[in-house]
Amino acid sequence: MIHGNKLRKFNRERNQRRALLAGLARSLVLKERIKTTEAKAKSLRPYVEKLITQSKIGTLSSRKLLISKIGMDGAKKLMEVIGPKYKERKGGYLRITKVPRRVSDGSKIAVIEMV
Repeated sequence: MIHGNKLRKFNRERNQRRALLAGLARSLVLKERIKTTEAKAKSLRPYVEKLITQSKIGTLSSRKLLISKIGMDGAKKLMEVIGPKYKERKGGYLRITKVPRRVSDGSKIAVIEMV
């Protein structure tokens, strides 16, 4: 039995997985809505919600952490636009909506967006 195994590996090594999540998170922050596979969206949600919570804190150390995770432009938008927008909200910043399967390979697709 596989209990407590929340990490999805996506058939990638650790550094590749980190880069995948960082790229998806950066795209989501900059565009505020992206379409990806359902598994990637489900893995991306807690990653980005933790980043949004850090941006609400607004300290220099949280800014540096955001820059290290998603880059300068993503961190800037998180600190200046998204963080203040969700200042009063306690959590649940993202919504995952399932859409019809992809035609080419039939994989499950979802749209992940800011609430």
